Amino acid sequence: MADTAGRELTGRKVLAITVSAFSVIIGVNLVMAYFAVGTFPGLEVANSYVASQGFNDRMRAQQALGWTTEADMTGGQLTVRIITASGDPAPVAAITAILGRPTTEREDTIPDLAFNGAAYTAPVDVDYGNWDLRINAESADGTQYDYRVGVIHNP
Repeated sequence: MADTAGRELTGRKVLAITVSAFSVIIGVNLVMAYFAVGTFPGLEVANSYVASQGFNDRMRAQQALGWTTEADMTGGQLTVRIITASGDPAPVAAITAILGRPTTEREDTIPDLAFNGAAYTAPVDVDYGNWDLRINAESADGTQYDYRVGVIHNP
């Protein structure tokens, strides 16, 4: 058996062990907080109260269009289908989109969407994984259509 009688556990040693343990915990928390704040993409809108004032009206107008959206990203090709309730391609007057990661804006890209008769397509050069596609479209009568969908890229 090992002889443990030679080393006495004193109050100073207990204090040193406690301070060291809490120093490691606090240090790790500070590092994690620094990286969390550094990668936060920021605010969606400058003033959420003002942005909320017309939300219900915009939502009802968008729902009245009866459009549904499907998005797919495979093999470096982004495909966005906006269809009417009857299944036909929606009469979109203008469309823009932002493709980015859910947690940061560093990899945001604006795909150059082109209509091919059935869907909007664009070549994309992005890494694998989860992506958010934020679509802003406008109908022929000027109704805004905003849609956000998550897509997974498997090259």
